[in-house]
Amino acid sequence: MTLNRPLPVTTGCRETPVLKQRGQREVFCGLTGIIWLHRKMQDAFFLVIGSRTCAHLLQSAAGVMIFAEPRFGTAILEETDLAGMKDAQDELDSVVAKLLSRRPDIKQLFLVGSCPSEVIKLDLSKAAERMTQTYAPHVRVLNFSGSGIETTFTQGEDACLASMVPVLPATESRELMLVGALPDVVEQQAVGLLEQMGIGPIRVLPAHRAADQFGVGANTVFALLQPFLGDTHAELERRGARHIPAPFPFGEEGTTAWLAAVASEFGVTQEVFDRVTAAPRDRARRAVAQASEGLRGKSVFFFPDSQLEIPLARFLTRECGMTAIEVGAPYIHHNIVGPDLDLLAEGPVLSEGQDVDLQLDRCRAARPDLTVCGLGLANPLEAEGLATKWAIELVFTPVHFYEQAGDLAGLFSRPLRRRGLLKLEAAE
Repeated sequence: MTLNRPLPVTTGCRETPVLKQRGQREVFCGLTGIIWLHRKMQDAFFLVIGSRTCAHLLQSAAGVMIFAEPRFGTAILEETDLAGMKDAQDELDSVVAKLLSRRPDIKQLFLVGSCPSEVIKLDLSKAAERMTQTYAPHVRVLNFSGSGIETTFTQGEDACLASMVPVLPATESRELMLVGALPDVVEQQAVGLLEQMGIGPIRVLPAHRAADQFGVGANTVFALLQPFLGDTHAELERRGARHIPAPFPFGEEGTTAWLAAVASEFGVTQEVFDRVTAAPRDRARRAVAQASEGLRGKSVFFFPDSQLEIPLARFLTRECGMTAIEVGAPYIHHNIVGPDLDLLAEGPVLSEGQDVDLQLDRCRAARPDLTVCGLGLANPLEAEGLATKWAIELVFTPVHFYEQAGDLAGLFSRPLRRRGLLKLEAAE
C-alpha cells in the first residue's frame, strides 16, 4: 500500500554530477558527538583515550557543571605512552578498573580513540574484547574512533551506533527501529505520531539504557533520523534489517514525507494518516511561513560540515523560497539522501569533500546572502561582509519534525535579520 502523498514534481539532483575535491578541509572533531550521546544514554560512559587537548575540548564544548557527575572522561596519554615506552594496555586496564569500581551504575563502556591506533599505540578493539570478558555481563565494553583526522564531527555518533549493532541480539519479530539520537522531547513527538497511526513496536537506537535492549533481524525495518549514519546503515543491513528510504524530517514537507514512507510500510490508511498529521502539519506550515519571511528570494551556500547539508538545502529551497548556490557535504550517501536529492531542484553545485581554498574562492565569487559553515570560516567571512550560520548549531538545536519546523527556519533567518540591523546602525 502506498499513501497518496504526491510531492511537487522536480527534475531533481540525484543524477547531477558531483564535484569531488580532496585537499585541506575545515571540520570539527568527531569526539564532539559524545557531548549529546552521553546525555542520551543514561547508563553509558565514554572514556576517551587521548591527549590533554582532547580533555580540554570535551570539557569546554560540553560545559559540564562542576556539581554534575559526567558520563565521559579522558584517559590522558603522556609522552612516554605515545613513544611506546610504557605498557599502555596495563595502564588502560588500571584506569578502567578504577572507573568501574567507583561507578557501579555504568552498564555500557565505550573506549573512544581520539587518534588512529598507530598514533596512540593501542588496539582499542582488542582491549574492548578483553574487557568485555572481564566485566560481562554487568558491563558491555565497546570501542569506536572519534579521531578528527578520520572523521567529521557528526561521524562520532555514526561510529558509536555502528559499534552497537553487531552485539544486538537476533530477533525474528517484525519491528520498526528509529536510528539516530534526538532530544528526548523530539523523539517522543516522533514516536507519538507513529503510535497514533497504530505502528509498533517501535525501538530507538540508541536506547536510553542497556536494559532497554532489543534485537535486530530480517524482519526489522529501520528509518534513519539523521543523514550522517552511513556506517550504522551498513551494519544494520549486514544484520538483515531493511532500510525505509525517505526524505529527512526537516520542515513540514520533509516530516510528512518521512512519516508517509514509514506509514506506507506498515499499511496505514490515508484516512488515519491525515487524521494524525493534519493539525501538526498545519502548525508547521504556518510557523515556517512566518519564520521564513526574510529568506524568500535569498541565496545560500553550504560548506561541508555535518552531512545535514542536502536535506537542509531541500528544506530551504522548497519551503523557505531560497536559492542554493552550492551544497557541499563531507560525504554523499545516495542510498541515504537520495530521496532528498530527488526533491532538490537542479541548479546548485553539489560538492563532496573539500579543498577549502578553492571552495572559499567560489563562495567569495558568488557572494551569497547566507553562508552555512563552521566557526573557523564564519568569523573571517563575517569580516568580509558575508552573513553566516554556524553549522554546528544545527546539530545541537532541536530541528526535526513538525513542532520544530518554525525554529529551523528561524535559525537561518536570524543571521540575515542581524546583518540588516547592523547595516541600519552603520547608516545612522
